[in-house]
Amino acid sequence: MEVINYPGTEDTPKIILDRNNGIFEISGRSLPEDSAEFYEPVLAWLEEYAKNPNPETTFIFKLEYFNTASSKLILDILSKLESISNTTVDWYFHEDDEDMEEAGCEFSELVEVPFSFKKY
Repeated sequence: MEVINYPGTEDTPKIILDRNNGIFEISGRSLPEDSAEFYEPVLAWLEEYAKNPNPETTFIFKLEYFNTASSKLILDILSKLESISNTTVDWYFHEDDEDMEEAGCEFSELVEVPFSFKKY
């Protein structure tokens, strides 16, 4: 599978999806102009990955901020992870960022994927 490696910008998150090295991470700020278009390759990659996943998958979210449109796509990504066995989510948030911690808690209640919450 091709590696997805998007460098982060002021408005878009850094995304690394690297099956061979076991790196699955979305980090930074997510305010893309068109969230659906921006995240479409990620969703397609996960769809393909789900057919033959690694024995274990840890998906890291280390977001500083995301807009409402991005939250819908983040939920879509988390929903895709439900179909991948032995997947966990590591949800990182700044120690003083209650909003991001709360967002992770809300997402964890909406999907059947184990979450770990980590302060940084």
